[in-house]
Order: sequence, then structure tokens, then C-alpha cells
Amino acid sequence: MRGVNRVMLIGNLGKDPDMQYLEGNIGVAKFPLATTETFKDRSGKLVSQTEWHTVVLWRGLAELAQKYLHKGSLVYIEGRLRTRSWEDKEGIRKFATEVVGDNLIMLDKRTDHTGAAPHPAPHADNEIENFPGTDAPVGDPGDLPY
Repeated sequence: MRGVNRVMLIGNLGKDPDMQYLEGNIGVAKFPLATTETFKDRSGKLVSQTEWHTVVLWRGLAELAQKYLHKGSLVYIEGRLRTRSWEDKEGIRKFATEVVGDNLIMLDKRTDHTGAAPHPAPHADNEIENFPGTDAPVGDPGDLPY
């Protein structure tokens, strides 16, 4: 049986995307994303819980993030979890789990400099062909067995 590794998040950037370029001029953007869940506890009091996620975007999506996203931007990110490990200076093995995004939709409204009515921000859907190791298209979420 095949596994499913899909993550869908809607949240706000914790800081501006950090853009770097690897060999071959391959762009990589990384930023923290906060998702907040609000619910009522047993006494009826509203409780908010915020989770922080590290998001990594490659190539075209990375450049889009660098150009249009900033601290506080509201975005929808779809991707997969990736865990990587390394050894620090003292030889201690460290781990980090990141969301490698392959779909980004900007949910903020933009206004032009004339003060005209807001219009939706640009977005990028399914730029999967830009990501190494993603040769198969993403199926319809309705096909998932849950």
C-alpha cells in the first residue's frame, strides 16, 4: 500500500522569507509559518494555540515568496513533510522537520498605490514541475481514504 504525505496549512508568516541560492542558481526560500487554532475549553473560555512550522519553497515558488510575501502575510501552503538531520559542532545529532511546499496561494488582499479597491494577490497553483522528486501529479484530495 502506498503512503500519503500531504500537509495543508493556512497561516501567517512569522518573518520575511529568507532567500538563498544554491549551485546552478537554484532559489530556496525558508520562513516560519504560524497556524492558530481557537476553541472553547470546558468552562467556555476561548483558548488559542499557535503552532509554528518551518516552510521551505524551491525555485519559482521561492522567487514568488521573496517578491510578494512578508512578515504577517496570510498564505495557504500545501506540500509534504521532510525530516533532515545533521551533526552540530559538538557532534550531537540534530533533527528538523519542515514543510516542503509545492502549492502556494496568497490570501492577503492587495491595494494599488492609487487607493483603489483591493484585488486578490497573485498566486501560484501546482508548480510541482519545479520540485525535484515530484514527477507524479498530485491527485484529487477527494481520492484520499479518509
